[in-house]
Order: sequence, then structure tokens, then C-alpha cells
Amino acid sequence: MHEFLVPFTHFGGFQPIGGTLKRVITDLVQIRMLGEKKRGENERFRRHLKSRDHSDRILRKLAERVEDAIDCTACANCCRVATVKLSERDIERLSGSMRLKRSQFLKQYTTETEDEGVVLQRTEAGCTFLDGNTCLIYEDRPDICQRFPHMVRGEGSILSRMWEFADRACYCPIVYNSLEAFKEETKFRA
Repeated sequence: MHEFLVPFTHFGGFQPIGGTLKRVITDLVQIRMLGEKKRGENERFRRHLKSRDHSDRILRKLAERVEDAIDCTACANCCRVATVKLSERDIERLSGSMRLKRSQFLKQYTTETEDEGVVLQRTEAGCTFLDGNTCLIYEDRPDICQRFPHMVRGEGSILSRMWEFADRACYCPIVYNSLEAFKEETKFRA
């Protein structure tokens, strides 16, 4: 089991143990199992937050602490699991950095879906640009990848993005641990 203590300060009702977050789970098998087990609870938590006043600032600070404690590049599970929707800006940036014509980049590295539009192609291992845990285009990666998991960075409040978090808690250690910290902070009881 991969878990470790994280330096943490006290925000509102969150109860740190000796100045640390109780525990941060990073084992991906455990994350998948616990995320699935708590999917219904996480959906109820979203409804709970919608019906009460809460401080988005405090939730963002909690998420920042969790993000700071986990090295995304050591995990890269999102690159294995999630699809990457591309914006026009992403297409221009990536084709330019790869010194490809736009049409050549689109043909070689993307596919179009009915639901999401233009997305990066995937292999059995995940994103076409994933090599082990290394993103081959990290410096020029799409905007959606730069903001992932959208806990701290994203459009609107955390609550407005929470509909995505129940699924992401099944594969992203940052989302899973942030939701657990949010529940502690808001004194949510399943």
C-alpha cells in the first residue's frame, strides 16, 4: 500500500494529525477500488455541497496541498485512462512544435469522435504521446492536460466542476484524496 503523510496546515474544520493530512493514498489499485466503492458517496457529497454554503477558497487550498504532495509525472494514470480533447489552440501549438502541417498533425495524431470532437489518438497503453510515465510533448501539452485534474485550475467554482470528480476519483490520486479532504473539511457524513 502506497500512502504517506503530507505536511498540512489547519483549514477550518479539517482535523490534521500532528500537522499532517491523515494520509494520502497513491496506490492506483487502491484508488480504483476505493473510488468505485465511494462513487455513490461522492455523488451524494456533490449534492450535499450544492445545498450548503461552503468556501471555495478553502476547498482550493485543500486541493492545492494534495496536488503539491503528489507528483503527477510519477503517476501518469490520467494519460492511460482519459481521452484528451483538443482545442484549435492546442492543434496549432502542437503542430507548430512538431514542425508538421496542421493537416498532417491531425491525420497522424488525432481522431474525431461524435461526443468530444478532435481528440488525441490512443494506444493500448493510453495517450499516443505517453512513453512509460513520460509525456513526450509535456512542454507543449494540450490545455486540458495542463489543468488536469481540474481541482485547482479550471473554469468556474470547484462545485461547478464536481460532476467530473466522482469518475476521476477512480483513477486520479489527487482527485480521490482531495474529495476525502473536502468531506473532512465540510464534516460530511456518508
